[in-house]
Amino acid sequence: MLEVRDVTKIYNPGMVTERRLFQHFSLTVEEGQFVAIVGSNGSGKTSLLNIICGSIPIESGDVLVDGTSIAKKKDYQRYASMGRVYQNPSAGTCPNLTMLENLSLADNKGKPFGLIRAVDRRRIDGYREQLRSLGLGLENHLNMKMGALSGGQRQAVALLMAAMTPLRFLILDEHTAALDPKTADIIMELTDKVVREKKLTAMMVTHNLRYAVEYGDRMLMMNRGEVVLDRSGEEKKQTSMDDILEMFNRISFQREQE
Repeated sequence: MLEVRDVTKIYNPGMVTERRLFQHFSLTVEEGQFVAIVGSNGSGKTSLLNIICGSIPIESGDVLVDGTSIAKKKDYQRYASMGRVYQNPSAGTCPNLTMLENLSLADNKGKPFGLIRAVDRRRIDGYREQLRSLGLGLENHLNMKMGALSGGQRQAVALLMAAMTPLRFLILDEHTAALDPKTADIIMELTDKVVREKKLTAMMVTHNLRYAVEYGDRMLMMNRGEVVLDRSGEEKKQTSMDDILEMFNRISFQREQE
């Protein structure tokens, strides 16, 4: 179980531009949940992910995994049990290294580094099988540099790399936003497959309301650092695009009037 407990986050404290985003904010995500998070710009979606991953500090509060605090752990320490895929397809991979080298780096995450070869040739067939599962024909191009792949291909490989080693949490930060609609649909199908097959706890920030409705078993809508909608299970299944769009537009309109 992942828990954000009583968190306060202030940007630019003590300055004219000070902004209090979270004020005693709490959220619990149960083991195995796939949570889709929507909200307008500035609602706190990505900041929430950054707090969980340790990318930004907090003024007060705690982040816990199974009741144990991880608030004082650095981000690289938290990534021992977390994988993250970013909005930019260029993030999370090394463009000047080959696909094989990138996969090898991901495969060695958390392992001690010594004077050994970075690429274990015995693992190549396994890499090919994992790439074949993507259905994009990448399994025969292991020696192609990552920078030569399309945005969708890179994002698919980044998703694979994020979940290569044993982990519990998958963090998806608008990971389809930079892709064309057809490619984004492919990546979402792959995401759902990875989450289900590996039985991961996943949190996905998205601006695509359709993805929030169609994928996952829980949906949150955020506004100004607060959760204004929380639906899961059967209630989420009964939520339509019209429902969520109407609420999203109403909240956006209220913000503009203030």
